[in-house]
Amino acid sequence: MQSSNLHSFTPKPFSYHQNPNFSPFISSKILINPSRILPKKTTKTPPFRAPKPKPKPKTRLNPAHHDLNPIQKLAASLLDTIETSLIAPMEKAHKLPETVDPTVQLSGNFAPVPEFPVQSGLEVTGQIPECLRGVYLRNGANPLFAPSGGHHLFDGDGMIHAVKLEAGNRASYSCRYTRTNRLNQEAKLGRSVFPKPIGELHGHSGLARLALYLARAGIGLIDTSKGSGVANAGLVYFNGRLLAMSEDDLPYQVKINGDGDLETIGRFDFDDQICCPMIAHPKLDPVTGELHALSYDVVKKPYLKYFRFDTCGRMTREMGIKLDQPTMIHDFAITKNHVVVPDHQVVFKLSEMIRGGSPVIHDPNKSARFGIFPKTEVSGSGIQWVDVANCFCFHLWNAWEEISSNGEKIVVVIGSCMNPPDSIFNENRAEPIRSELTEIRLNMVTRESSQRVILPGVNLEAGQVNRELLGQKTRYVYLAIAEPWPRCSGIAKVDLETGDVSRHVYGTGRFGGEPYYVAEKKRIKNNNNNNYNDNDNNNNDDIDNGYLVGFVRNENEEKSELVIVKASNMKEVASVKLPSRVPYGFHGTFVSDQDLLEQV
Repeated sequence: MQSSNLHSFTPKPFSYHQNPNFSPFISSKILINPSRILPKKTTKTPPFRAPKPKPKPKTRLNPAHHDLNPIQKLAASLLDTIETSLIAPMEKAHKLPETVDPTVQLSGNFAPVPEFPVQSGLEVTGQIPECLRGVYLRNGANPLFAPSGGHHLFDGDGMIHAVKLEAGNRASYSCRYTRTNRLNQEAKLGRSVFPKPIGELHGHSGLARLALYLARAGIGLIDTSKGSGVANAGLVYFNGRLLAMSEDDLPYQVKINGDGDLETIGRFDFDDQICCPMIAHPKLDPVTGELHALSYDVVKKPYLKYFRFDTCGRMTREMGIKLDQPTMIHDFAITKNHVVVPDHQVVFKLSEMIRGGSPVIHDPNKSARFGIFPKTEVSGSGIQWVDVANCFCFHLWNAWEEISSNGEKIVVVIGSCMNPPDSIFNENRAEPIRSELTEIRLNMVTRESSQRVILPGVNLEAGQVNRELLGQKTRYVYLAIAEPWPRCSGIAKVDLETGDVSRHVYGTGRFGGEPYYVAEKKRIKNNNNNNYNDNDNNNNDDIDNGYLVGFVRNENEEKSELVIVKASNMKEVASVKLPSRVPYGFHGTFVSDQDLLEQV
């Protein structure tokens, strides 16, 4: 178990000015590790001036290689010299694109913050709903050390922000780093030594960085045997464990203590059942309680694997999925009976680094497609592939099965389709980025597909449906309004049946992120078979009588708060004033008091 004394982990000061050219909503990484984002210049906002933090004990960081023998020390010093005299000048000789420019990626409310111990007795406006008794948690990137070269927003160390909501309208807040193998080693050395997968691993300098990393590992300066991921993207609570995830490593288990503080337990391999990374968006089946997950590899076949775990955490399925080339697959979907996997046109080509480019590229000659297979599939031979023209989705919000008027089986997929497909990885000033909510219909008989943009011209990213109905036909989806891109100015509730849209707009100078939906009614476990009640024949539960929870930053007043919105009328019912700045981040979850009682 990792030490819980994390208050000494304080990032180096950052002095970047406010800049709107970054994207908080898409996250993914290469196995050796890069990935995503970008944007365009939008409405200019005033500079963010963070309040000076209270003095805290400094971490005792010793950059000297005191644990190495004389030969290792000599080699380490030589490698340091190579880094400062050869690699760093090579990187600085080229102007950084905005996608990896730290003055862009870490400006304003994207700049990191120090850890914050639990503070209770927070000011609450309104009434916290009874169904929100528990802890709301949100993951994000928060680099411990200021970057010296290229840095992408998703390169930062994982930090979880937590708000505990209790009876009597009481609330408390804390934030902690997830103490990954990478973070612990760099904190001990006093500087960054692991390569930044997106910001640094591109072009010839990226190859040099990769060689330096392997050399340092070879002489024993750093230990790569326990992973190098940052655990900064997704969160899932499964089988009594909160798991922090990013697709460059195994998940990390984080314990929620009684007072709402967070403690890293360690890297979690499902009790020695898996030894490969897992993507940040596993799917928890609300009917069976099973967890479905994917893992991709950019070097060796199979480039994609599928896993399934029962309610006790036992792996009941491991299956390789045959792909011709490694593909960026950040998310997928499940239906009642099937798993739906995207295989789109953004692929990994490490050879592009030799040509001086990014290893993540758009391949227009590749056919975008979805693979559909039964949850009972064993070998992968039963996967049905359906081509979908000009489709690139980072996030899929839901999927379900239907029968057409002529009796043909249809799989319906709801996702945000992004154009241009490669704009997340490569700077693109010619065409503004679009992320539009889209319905994709896959005919399992004819192998034909169709697409329909549900809300044209509006950027919708980061959100979800009622997760109690995941895999079943749902009426509503709740998404962040990513405008002006990439900030989130509010929440859109989209009626998938009528196309009607209800909005909750935060107001002038106020921006948020992913809204997390908490259902007012919880699923009930059937004690006879350890499964959950099937709502498939009772979609009246989808009347959106739940609540949307998320962090909001007032950039004008320099204040952060937790906002609670009633989903049925999209009106704010409560807010919690937070004692510390909460940077814009990625994905979150809610763990109820009842679930906390079952925590491992």
